[in-house]
Amino acid sequence: MGRRSGILEFAVLGLLRESPMHGYELRKRLNTSLGVFRAFSYGTLYPCLKTLVASGWLTEEPGNTAEDALAAPLTGRRAKIVYRLTAEGKEHFEELLSQTGPDTYDDEHFAARFAFFGQTSRDVRMRVLEGRRSRLEERLEKMRASLTRTRERLDDYTLELQRHGMESVEREVRWLNELIESERAGRDLKGSAAGGTAQQDTTSGATGGLPRSGEPPRPDTPGDTVT
Repeated sequence: MGRRSGILEFAVLGLLRESPMHGYELRKRLNTSLGVFRAFSYGTLYPCLKTLVASGWLTEEPGNTAEDALAAPLTGRRAKIVYRLTAEGKEHFEELLSQTGPDTYDDEHFAARFAFFGQTSRDVRMRVLEGRRSRLEERLEKMRASLTRTRERLDDYTLELQRHGMESVEREVRWLNELIESERAGRDLKGSAAGGTAQQDTTSGATGGLPRSGEPPRPDTPGDTVT
């Protein structure tokens, strides 16, 4: 399983843990609530759903609304399929939530993981946040060293672009510092990550999610191009 497909499967399982959904509704939630998936299409989503069904983590059920019931006889099309998380799928998602390896610090995977922090235990949140901060601090150090070496060879616009990238990484590090401080102090973060995906943390009693002050800085900044 590729890294990107693994992130998509993680997000699909997380969204379906909240409630069963049609494929269209799932795609809408992925696009609007989890920004990292804006480029995903039905051509990517439905093979993922089929894989999860074949793995026993999802079940397919016919839609039960009046509109769905009339869809087939009136339009000649199949009624919408509702995807529901199985007990095995819930167990698998909880196992994924407990992981804190290096992949969880990567730009795309971290964004997806953070969206479900409300369902993640506090100790796991801490390890992921600290790992992400360490990863960015290493990136920032390399960016500064590269800028020092190449400053004299850069034109003003390229130099400004590199500075902008560094500022973006520095801003995310500050944001992570605030989150880590809140977690260590046992303070709840009000609001909701990724448009309401945050739920009550049944493991630690804390509520996950974004602080109301704003959303996490985008990790894919122009500064990442510095070598």
